[in-house]
Amino acid sequence: MRTARSTARTHPALFIRRALTALLGIILVGALAPATALARTGSTEAATTGLHISDGRLLEGNGKDFVMRGVNHAHTWYPGETQSLADIKATGANSVRVVLSDGYRWTKNSPTEVAGIITQCKANRLICVLEVHDTTGYGEDSAAGTLDHAADYWISLKDVLAGQESYVIINIGNEPWGNTNPAGWTAPTISAVQKLRTAGFQHTIMVDAPNWGQDWQGVMRANAQSVYDADTTGNLIFSIHMYSVYNTAQAVTDYLNAFVNAGLPILIGEFGGPADQYGDPDEDTMMATAEQLKLGYLAWSWSGNTDPILDLVIDFDPTRLSSWGERIFHGVNGIAQTSKEATVFGGTTADTQAPTAPGTPTASAVTATSATLNWAASTDNVGVTGYDVVRVNGTTETSVAASTTASVTVNSLTAHTAYSFAVYARDAAGNRSARSAAVSLTTATGGGSTGAACSVAYRVVGDWGNGFQGEITLRNTGTAAVSNWKLGFSFANGQTIGNMWGGTPTQSGSAVSVAPAAYTSAIAANASVTLGFIGTRGATNTSPAAFDLSGTACAVA
Repeated sequence: MRTARSTARTHPALFIRRALTALLGIILVGALAPATALARTGSTEAATTGLHISDGRLLEGNGKDFVMRGVNHAHTWYPGETQSLADIKATGANSVRVVLSDGYRWTKNSPTEVAGIITQCKANRLICVLEVHDTTGYGEDSAAGTLDHAADYWISLKDVLAGQESYVIINIGNEPWGNTNPAGWTAPTISAVQKLRTAGFQHTIMVDAPNWGQDWQGVMRANAQSVYDADTTGNLIFSIHMYSVYNTAQAVTDYLNAFVNAGLPILIGEFGGPADQYGDPDEDTMMATAEQLKLGYLAWSWSGNTDPILDLVIDFDPTRLSSWGERIFHGVNGIAQTSKEATVFGGTTADTQAPTAPGTPTASAVTATSATLNWAASTDNVGVTGYDVVRVNGTTETSVAASTTASVTVNSLTAHTAYSFAVYARDAAGNRSARSAAVSLTTATGGGSTGAACSVAYRVVGDWGNGFQGEITLRNTGTAAVSNWKLGFSFANGQTIGNMWGGTPTQSGSAVSVAPAAYTSAIAANASVTLGFIGTRGATNTSPAAFDLSGTACAVA
């Protein structure tokens, strides 16, 4: 079971993820007592000239809630990817966590460079969380630096950070303790926070948990109140990283509710979703609970991971979303559906005007498990940023999809079932339109469609001798949607598939059959889905020569 991960880079183009041993079903120990764990208010609260904490909430200087909806970006290892911040903003994100180095383990990011990052964040209307990554796994990873060293780095940047309290959050150090004696995390964390306050910093400070960020032994949970009390400004927020330790809904909700019930501020500073050999994180519960409790989340990560299963986009190309990226940006409780831009970027007059109601949706390409909806676009005084699609059932409604355009395919429907769908529009300020009129439809009887026209593009994304990363783009070239498909092909040289995202492979000898994931199960006409995998290989690595979709041969692109 994977209980933690390291994002340390092993060479200039790669990250590694570290697997650490732990027992299945480990119970997060330690509890926060609501009676004694109330966040401070009043005279000890941080000055309200920028981002600050009040009653366990992250607020802007004007007192408005700010709920982070964003991603992590590995700047320090990919300093040339300067377009990424604009691309991240284009997804609808309102914040970004930027990986930096204090020079202990990797090349130090200079004051000029950091000032440039802040300028780009502000230009792209993103709240910027800056973090030092060199502390990752301290106490277990001998190459890791200390929180004290990281604090000194922040102090060296004081001239750059001064006056940026409305735009920048300081995350002292990433995952600053491993699994060895995690109780040792508390004192250095308090010391680093106090060192920054003594140096005059008024910014919101973020602190990561031990156990490689996942706190599976409950040290941060048990000591959060004492750490919070040590910050005389009260401007401190805790960050939990959720990966395979958080593979059940109860693990997720218990941890987040413990902080909320205690009045202590928390967000999910990193999280993953795709299953791998270490486990299957419950990202759906993470995102749903964050939305329910109005807590921030920052998905890992934009691009550049050694294990690309966690890349939101492929090769830093915003037009090539992975299945993980589709989930984060366009899925239920995702960024397109829930992100609201910080009001600090809105000028002196807040946008309070909601968009007009969208047109009544029309349904097409209705199968047993999916339907495509289209509607007339809304208008807005500033601009429509997205649409929320809901299922209407009497007086109740349930969110089923989100889109940045006036069209969406709703998946995971039940065969031979009546549905009614309607649409809301949103703008950047979070204003929501009146609901559109509803469209009714009944799904087809039986399984998914077969016999579709299709094409397949197969390529090797990376190759490291005895292993490689493959990518398969499956396009529906027909005139009707397909669903519940099966993709078949055979390897020529004995290759085998290990991890796959976007589908579930079954392999017998050289023959491979791939069933879709829930979020790739329906492919609209002239649309495509992308699957990725990690495979093993021998001396040669010839691409498959033929593919079939549900028994029908596909063209090879």
